[in-house]
Amino acid sequence: MVKSATDLDEVFSALADPTRREILVVLAEGDRSVSELAEPFDVSLPAVSKHLSVLERAGLITREREGRVRRCTLEPEPLAGALEWIAQYGSFWEESLDSLERLLDKQRKDAG
Repeated sequence: MVKSATDLDEVFSALADPTRREILVVLAEGDRSVSELAEPFDVSLPAVSKHLSVLERAGLITREREGRVRRCTLEPEPLAGALEWIAQYGSFWEESLDSLERLLDKQRKDAG
């Protein structure tokens, strides 16, 4: 769960990049090593490591060392918090648009 506005900012900032989103998609299938995560991307291993650092700061992944290998794990709680925030604003806009639709319907009936 997202604990503060700063945490939410970190999550949305991390999700803003398509490479980081794709990394999360891969990690949703299971833990991966940094090398395995870097393989499908046309970027250097240090570039992937920077992406992983952003995801880790946002709380979206954890990295653990297993011998010489660093394994990454998806942490879904911050995504749930971001979804909760989006859902709250989705309800607000849905209600606002429903209200606008009722107003327009009333004006059409009054004009006709």
